Amino acid sequence: MIPLRDDNPVQTTPVVTVGIIVAATLVFFYQLSLGPQAGQRFVYQFGAIPAVLFGQESLPLEVAAVPASFSLITSMFLHGGFMHLIGNMLYLWIFGNNIEDAVGHARFIGFYLLCGVVAAMSHALVDPGSPAPMIGASGAISGVLGAYLLLYPRAHVLVLIPLGFFTRLMHIPAGFVLGFWFVLQLISGTATVGGGGGGVAWFAHIGGFLAGMVLIGLFKRRSVRFFNPSPHRSSRPFSDG
Repeated sequence: MIPLRDDNPVQTTPVVTVGIIVAATLVFFYQLSLGPQAGQRFVYQFGAIPAVLFGQESLPLEVAAVPASFSLITSMFLHGGFMHLIGNMLYLWIFGNNIEDAVGHARFIGFYLLCGVVAAMSHALVDPGSPAPMIGASGAISGVLGAYLLLYPRAHVLVLIPLGFFTRLMHIPAGFVLGFWFVLQLISGTATVGGGGGGVAWFAHIGGFLAGMVLIGLFKRRSVRFFNPSPHRSSRPFSDG
């Protein structure tokens, strides 16, 4: 299932969500502009490397650009390819604006970054000796998805479902879409324990999602309830996010 938009309106302009999308996009195009060799160096400079985080290895002085702990933040703004970037930013746009609306702009920054840090550490703890840098916003965005599941499970999401040579558009409750997504992460993560993740940090997704579920109760406005009812649906097209 590929989510395209939801029917959950917002009361405020999602300036932080848009800002993160713009920042990640600019960083990605800068990374591309460096060329393959310098681009790979850039990833090692600002990606989160488990072996470096736990002191098992260290980067050469000419490569180390930030303290290992700060790479937990910088790694969220790097991506490994166009589809990696587009997929992450699509999920952030669909679900992030509502969470930003529920917690407020300033607190959303803290919520997003904290979920991302927990996600990166979840991945690192599973394979603490890995020398491979972890990059991408998916761990932080997973936290957004976990929060959305608890706040708006009855909102409806327009999803694209590939069926061989055909596709189908369906309106599905967010609780099902996000619950199904999380189960896939659990299955994939469990299947790859001890054998690598095939280039995907499954446990970052799992850790970020659980962090979002736990933290949203601390960050949301008091007026925002858990398990909000689905917005009134009409014959009008879905709003953007």
